[in-house]
Amino acid sequence: MEKAFKTLQTIKGSLSERGWFPATSGNLSIRVKNSSLELDQPIIAITSSGKDKSIDTPEDFILINSHGNLVFPTNLKPSAETLIHTAIYQLIPNCEAVFHVHTIYNNLISDLYGDHGKVTFTKHEIIKAFDIWKEDASITVPIVENYASIPKLAEEIGRVIQPGVPGVLIRNHGIYVWGDSDFTAKRHLEAFEFLFEYQIKMFFLKKSNQTF
Repeated sequence: MEKAFKTLQTIKGSLSERGWFPATSGNLSIRVKNSSLELDQPIIAITSSGKDKSIDTPEDFILINSHGNLVFPTNLKPSAETLIHTAIYQLIPNCEAVFHVHTIYNNLISDLYGDHGKVTFTKHEIIKAFDIWKEDASITVPIVENYASIPKLAEEIGRVIQPGVPGVLIRNHGIYVWGDSDFTAKRHLEAFEFLFEYQIKMFFLKKSNQTF
């Protein structure tokens, strides 16, 4: 448990420094391994709700089970979007970490391509971060509407998840990514954000008829 909290703290600090958790938004979770707790289902460490993620406190993370229920009684609340995390863990057998951030670029991309329900990136070297090692490689990221109902949003995310695409955009909200380790999930997140920023900057360069 302590190791899981420490891992989340390190990741939280790294992503917070980039400004990816504005106004207490976003959430992180990882599966707890080698737990000494005698429970009959997987345990997940997840960020507490409403915390300033640029600051470290003893109340930043709590434990939930695979249904999103608290493992121990506490006055703290798990992330408001806990059901999305648990849905992803249930749908992706080898999922060990789920990260969710709100950035300017992922919001712009999700709105710019939202009516298409997806956005495709091609011929970028960084696509290799998703273990896609083809020449002229591409990756298509699903985009779902930002439903106010978290159960409905979790259901919609589950419906569009695709093999080999470790992420889903929520329109004008943010992105969820996952991986088979916290390292892999962070790599996926960084690669997606690189692609989003590139696409937006290229879009405005073309709009203004500028060239390199």
